[in-house]
Amino acid sequence: MGYNKPTPVQEQAIPLILDQKDLIACAQTGTGKTAAYLLPLIDRISHEGYNHTSTLILVPTRELAKQIDEQVEGFGYFASVSSIAIYGGNKGDDWEQQKRALTTGADIIIATPGRLLSHMAMGYVKLDKLNHLVLDEADKMLDMGFMDDLIKIIGQLPKQRQTLLFSATMPRKIRDLAQQILQQPAEVNLAISKPAEGIDQRLYLTYDNQKLPLLEHLLRNLEVLNMIIFTSRKSNVSQIVRSLKKMGFTAEGIQSDMTQEEREWALQGFKNKQYQILVATDILSRGIDIDSLSHVVNFDMPQDAEDYVHRVGRTARAASTGVAITFVNEKDMFRVQKVERLIERELPKLPLPEDFGPGPKYEPGRRDAGSHRHRSGSKPGAGSSRGGENRKSHGGRNKNRSGNKPSQASAEGKANQQVQVTGDQQAQQPRKKRNNRNRNRNKNNNQGGNTAANNAPATPPQA
Repeated sequence: MGYNKPTPVQEQAIPLILDQKDLIACAQTGTGKTAAYLLPLIDRISHEGYNHTSTLILVPTRELAKQIDEQVEGFGYFASVSSIAIYGGNKGDDWEQQKRALTTGADIIIATPGRLLSHMAMGYVKLDKLNHLVLDEADKMLDMGFMDDLIKIIGQLPKQRQTLLFSATMPRKIRDLAQQILQQPAEVNLAISKPAEGIDQRLYLTYDNQKLPLLEHLLRNLEVLNMIIFTSRKSNVSQIVRSLKKMGFTAEGIQSDMTQEEREWALQGFKNKQYQILVATDILSRGIDIDSLSHVVNFDMPQDAEDYVHRVGRTARAASTGVAITFVNEKDMFRVQKVERLIERELPKLPLPEDFGPGPKYEPGRRDAGSHRHRSGSKPGAGSSRGGENRKSHGGRNKNRSGNKPSQASAEGKANQQVQVTGDQQAQQPRKKRNNRNRNRNKNNNQGGNTAANNAPATPPQA
């Protein structure tokens, strides 16, 4: 498996797990934490000879569940340890396949909370003899809203068990969860790994509509072997991929609207070097075994400083060198300071090419720096290919310019609020005109939205 010596988290955690202690461990992705708990658990399973499901591993995403399942297969090859990955987002046939596997039983179940809870509601999941519970990337599970699901699942498990909690960060909510489910736990707390010295980190201060032209400009001067471009917006993925293909790069995108089969195909194709560039939403930022990249681009600044470290850390592995490029708009500048405090170094802010015009002024102390300036074309590549020319002539101060669309998540989250604002504006119009304009609108007010059917057990919430 390529292991010569244990990593720090493995060196500290494995003896504690073999000693059957509960454990809370703060360790980053890429530190070998998965092997830190799989190796001792597989060893115990092979020696104890359990005839029931002994281990449950809960994870936040389908990708991580699949990855851990593959690692169990590798680590447990000579130990005859069986495993099954349970996750949502698949076809109906996969539900039946998972049901059969859960009914038959496996030594280790790796599952996302929503899908497992849906199976448990059907009554055929037997976890009454469970010996080991692992929560991997617990902080991310809580961030994704799985707290209630976790409590429901854990409430149906034996109280006498070994529980292992792994988290990249240790906020108060993780401490509270640990206090509820762990018994006198040992602790492993590793400092966040700083990006390797071989990583060339570059920051560009740019407005949103300068980002795609800037990416195209930079790619013309880079030798790209393999690159991941991270973006926080699903709508950006296809647009960036189209642009890359026009430039002659082989590229594919991956985002949450794709089927599981499509996502796995795209991910495997990138691993097999079928194309140079993978464009991905934040779904790939943690827990996916892709590293040794020549380049990483943060098309949007990561929300968490730890996520920045995870992403850029995928380059410059094994004493190699790599390039990490990050685009920072006027609303995300305060995040730069958080990253710099975490990695204990200042990141270079590089100027835009001369023909792009000025970017936003660096104001790290302001959380909303520049947010009062509504720029046109917030979609990547909108407007002139030379991103700054329009701003230079207009000064960027017209608050009513069109095209300044919020992010997809923001738009969905504020839908009701926008409807209310529209109503307030209409109240200021003459009644006759308002009645004429709105006569037939009421019939559309209740369309759209999620329905209760979407959360039925047969189609459980996707992780």
